[in-house]
Amino acid sequence: MHTELSIEFFPPQTPEGAAKLKAERARLAELQPTFFSVTYGAGGSTQARTFETVREIAAEGHQAAPHLSCIGSTKAGIRDILAYFKAEGIKRIVALRGDLPSGMADPGELRYANELVEFIRAETGDWFHIEVAAYPEWHPQARSPRDDLQNFARKVKAGADSAITQYFYNADAYFHFVDEARALGVEIPIVPGIMPIGSFSKLARFSDACGADIPRWMRKKFESYGDDLDSIRAFGLDVVTELCQRLLAGGAPGLHFYSMNQAALTCEIWKRLTG
Repeated sequence: MHTELSIEFFPPQTPEGAAKLKAERARLAELQPTFFSVTYGAGGSTQARTFETVREIAAEGHQAAPHLSCIGSTKAGIRDILAYFKAEGIKRIVALRGDLPSGMADPGELRYANELVEFIRAETGDWFHIEVAAYPEWHPQARSPRDDLQNFARKVKAGADSAITQYFYNADAYFHFVDEARALGVEIPIVPGIMPIGSFSKLARFSDACGADIPRWMRKKFESYGDDLDSIRAFGLDVVTELCQRLLAGGAPGLHFYSMNQAALTCEIWKRLTG
């Protein structure tokens, strides 16, 4: 079985974090992912660190896909970033709307991800493979599921090549979303985003903030383990491996792991899937 794999990192904040990420990345590189993506803070707040991490990944001989968000930016600023990526030989970009940094009122010249995708295409032709985000359980700020789906279709129409979803633990939500997108004429690959579970308390906080649903049966079981980290980890591995198996059996074109800059869980799940 050959399954497309991609893995996401966030830019480390300290030299120690950068050294640790380098070691974790070396372990993950053994899985031979198609690309490593690197996140980009609200309003480009981690821009220099994102560039640095992307440069390191490329220098190690891997394909890097920097995130690029447009909110709070100018066209001239985005143009400069695209020129920089091109000069570095970067061929893949994850194009997002992003979040405005708190206290910043001006959304900038490009307010939505579809406008960013359109701008990248107009400026650089087909140089970049453009990834966009998809939300099987709907974007927390969307007015309605229908609205959210139409936003997604607009991004695809603007020139996206493929999509990566927000993480989820309900495979039906993904399959339903793909069916609805196909009914709107969306034909690009929609790759499920996978969040391995190392700590339930962290996951619960994170999920509440980004609108990802943790099914009640999972939540109850995690809560029942209390502080038993080994049981939490073992149950998390089983649940996420099973989810991945179901997604791949149902036709998902690959898997995109949110690694949280840790290799162990992603490596273990991948070994179970391919072993």
